[in-house]
Amino acid sequence: MNLDRGDWLLYPLLFWSSCFTSEVVRPLIKQTVLDPALTLIDTKKGLDLAVLHETAFSRIQKLFYFGLVRWVSGYLDRGVLDNWTSGNFKWNQEIVLLTGGAGGIVGGVVKLLSGKGIKVVVIDVIPMTFETASNIHYYKCDITCPAAIASVAAQIRKDVGEPTILINNAGVCRGKMILEASEKDIRFTFEVNILAHYWMAREFVPDMAKENHGMIVTVSSFAAFLSVPDMVDYDASKAAAHAFHEGLAVELKCRYNAPKVRTVVVNQGYTKTALFEGYKNDSNGQLIIPGFSSTLTLLRGMPHWYQNTICALGKDLMSTSKGRQVIDVEKWKPSNERKDGELSE
Repeated sequence: MNLDRGDWLLYPLLFWSSCFTSEVVRPLIKQTVLDPALTLIDTKKGLDLAVLHETAFSRIQKLFYFGLVRWVSGYLDRGVLDNWTSGNFKWNQEIVLLTGGAGGIVGGVVKLLSGKGIKVVVIDVIPMTFETASNIHYYKCDITCPAAIASVAAQIRKDVGEPTILINNAGVCRGKMILEASEKDIRFTFEVNILAHYWMAREFVPDMAKENHGMIVTVSSFAAFLSVPDMVDYDASKAAAHAFHEGLAVELKCRYNAPKVRTVVVNQGYTKTALFEGYKNDSNGQLIIPGFSSTLTLLRGMPHWYQNTICALGKDLMSTSKGRQVIDVEKWKPSNERKDGELSE
């Protein structure tokens, strides 16, 4: 890959896209030099070697303390995020509901969950694009319409049962500049990418809170941390989705006394594999794919010259994109134009 002048600033963001990614290196480092159980010199032979190799011992000692602090911090993170409660998920008894799972990458997630014997409910505005198993249930629904969600939810409860895991995945990107995007473009982006999260939560989270059991997964994006030209509305909606996740987690704990209801946010970039493969646990938290890109979260703390340069270097990311077009926006009716209970076309 040839880097033009100035592109070195983007290198930390682009490195992971090569064949040898940080996802290979990070676990290796964590399980070796940053594992305090391995760097602790507590054997007679180890102490003898420490006397003979003082410099090496000093470095290993520093790695031990750094690894120990990292382990303690990780332990506290897990405890706080999980409200110091243990999960009790019986995956073969859970019902997972995904929005926008009729195909694409998330279609792979549906197949993954189905293959593990989990009941999966998919709601989307487009038909399923792959052959489904008996434990996959599909319902057509416009998630920008609360009335449509309520109607489909009643049918889901009748046919399948009460969903215990909600994955707010559906998202759209119109790929237009601020001054070129129409009012419908902008409203459509926000209604799908963030307002629908509220409507889905209002419909399905009350039962989770009542039972103190469940999980809400919010699919956000790198865009929550970095805005680039031609997708500002998308970036803003994903930043809002990230804030929605954080607020929902706090309210479940402090307002609804439901500390065992898990909340997870996924901030993914250009993902070629199933988003949730390798993530199957019962913990709260933030999942950043790929992991090395967690450095993006530090961008807001960087000097303004660096932030502005990074954003400017992203000017060509969407230059050839047409966005994700799943319906004709011109025929779609925004919520502010509908009467109470009216379904969108």
